[in-house]
Amino acid sequence: MVRGRKISEENLEQQIEKAQEKVIRTKAAYENAVSDLQKILDKRDAKRKDDLWNAVISSKKSYEEILELIKGDADLSEES
Repeated sequence: MVRGRKISEENLEQQIEKAQEKVIRTKAAYENAVSDLQKILDKRDAKRKDDLWNAVISSKKSYEEILELIKGDADLSEES
């Protein structure tokens, strides 16, 4: 017969409390990481928008031509 380790009610409560504290710490770390990621993604998106806008401004193409190209309506073989 295999003898099992007797676990007291108090010991179980301590283990539960430690596990709950770990979950809280882990959740806070996760939320901080998600927040940091979102800030970085927002910075990247802002830079991409600036880059795109600067490219539109400095382009020799008209606004309408650029819009057609973006929408996929322009025939790319016409460019030389």
